[in-house]
Amino acid sequence: MTDQEAEALGAAALAEVKPGTVVGLGTGQAATAFIHALGKAVKGGLRVTGVPTSEASASLARTLGIPLIDQPVSLDVAVDGADEVDPRLDLVKGFGGALVREKIVAAAARRFIVLVGEEKLVKVLGGRGRLPVEVVPFAVPFVARRLTELGYPPVVRDKNGKPWVTDNGNLILDAAVRAIPDPGTLDRTVRDIPGVVGTGLFVGMAHLVMVWQDGRARTLTR
Repeated sequence: MTDQEAEALGAAALAEVKPGTVVGLGTGQAATAFIHALGKAVKGGLRVTGVPTSEASASLARTLGIPLIDQPVSLDVAVDGADEVDPRLDLVKGFGGALVREKIVAAAARRFIVLVGEEKLVKVLGGRGRLPVEVVPFAVPFVARRLTELGYPPVVRDKNGKPWVTDNGNLILDAAVRAIPDPGTLDRTVRDIPGVVGTGLFVGMAHLVMVWQDGRARTLTR
């Protein structure tokens, strides 16, 4: 998805935001475009409160003048992107590293809206070959061994040769996966490993997916 397409999707998602609502602000290309669109609307008089899913999204929102609260309790709507979307609207997320906060915000929202380009649509999750798993640092060797035993050998995500640290102070293991026919079972299996904080599998959470396809925003519902 190009930046221009992401911008058009972000603008289209504004129709889902009503005055006075609390809005979850996702992380990544599509979410960034939505935050920019929301910022313009706030400057034009729209009154909303944002709940960011990452420090990067929080910084951008503050720059654009969007009022923020730090912790979600109940949200009206959350808008985010995804790395994979299957026909049931189950997702793989977390390539940007904010999966745990994104899942908390999505779970706290009455409506969770996902913005993607058509290249993110897959028949079965797992096609891009990796599943992000956030892990407390102390548990990384143990969790890596367990994942390998399950058939999903992981690598520690790094940046410039050093382990990439999440906003929660944890590390991410990118587990090698193929097709995931039962994402709910795999999510529960991995989360049952002591030390795992969360996975990038978002099962049964998205209420609506907006896809940029053939020059327009197309809406998919469960």
